[in-house]
Amino acid sequence: MHVENSLVLTHSAVMTMLQAAVSRAEETGQPQCIVIVDASGVALGQIRMSGAKFLSLKSAEAKARTAASIRAASDSIPEEVGLYIAAATDNSVTRLGGGLPIYIDGACVGGIGVGSGTPEQDKEVAQAALAAIEAQTQF
Repeated sequence: MHVENSLVLTHSAVMTMLQAAVSRAEETGQPQCIVIVDASGVALGQIRMSGAKFLSLKSAEAKARTAASIRAASDSIPEEVGLYIAAATDNSVTRLGGGLPIYIDGACVGGIGVGSGTPEQDKEVAQAALAAIEAQTQF
């Protein structure tokens, strides 16, 4: 077969996730950079909250792309290969915590990356974004 059906994130899903992530970051008191990419790593939406570290926008994007590419949390890359992979990909792949894949109906449709807080804060914000669309995508 020459074509296949695939699920894609809509702009509505991206906006829902961004709003949920911002809300959770506000609750924690840690401004964040949040990036959402599709399954091929193309940025669909991003925000740098007021007060978030501007360089964290780059790490958030790398976390999102990493999670979408490996279809797992960005920090699941083994520590011993992390620096080598980052160097080989011009820092497009990272093992920093805060990147999660976005799964809908069993298919990876993208990734979300969050940066500017601790790895635990970043993951918490990313998980809030995923939870916001989880209920809406139940078939």
